[in-house]
Amino acid sequence: MNSSESSAVEPGLAWFTSSYSGAEGGQCVEVAAGTGVVHIRDSKTAAGPVIRVSHETWAGFVGEA
Repeated sequence: MNSSESSAVEPGLAWFTSSYSGAEGGQCVEVAAGTGVVHIRDSKTAAGPVIRVSHETWAGFVGEA
């Protein structure tokens, strides 16, 4: 799996949380499709580190989940 971690993100990304997250927040991640990669971050720490994986890796993860 190719991935990288950084606090810098592409400008203008639209971040999404799962519809299963509920209104309380809690232990959630947010994802945003970028140019060639999917960005993943902790919803409680939006300014924190971001993990990037390829679209193919993300599709494989979602397919297994």
